[in-house]
Amino acid sequence: MEKKESFSLHGDTLLQKVKELIAEGNVRKITIHDKSGKEIMSFPLTVGVAAALLIPVLAAVGAIAALIGDCNISIERTTESEDDVYDHMNN
Repeated sequence: MEKKESFSLHGDTLLQKVKELIAEGNVRKITIHDKSGKEIMSFPLTVGVAAALLIPVLAAVGAIAALIGDCNISIERTTESEDDVYDHMNN
């Protein structure tokens, strides 16, 4: 099961927040919207994504952060029960 959350923040804190969300490990998708609600960027995160694959995404987020003021981040998280089901299916 997925849980959706949204955050409102300013562009100068965008990159740091995205890095924090990635480090949490249970975020499946991050979507960035401008203050009018238009989707600017969306990227999925899968279990075991290599850090090297995230470098271009983080560079793009940094560029976006420099250009926009206020923005919203929407995230989709997995619940622990979904992770448990996934683990049992692969064992």
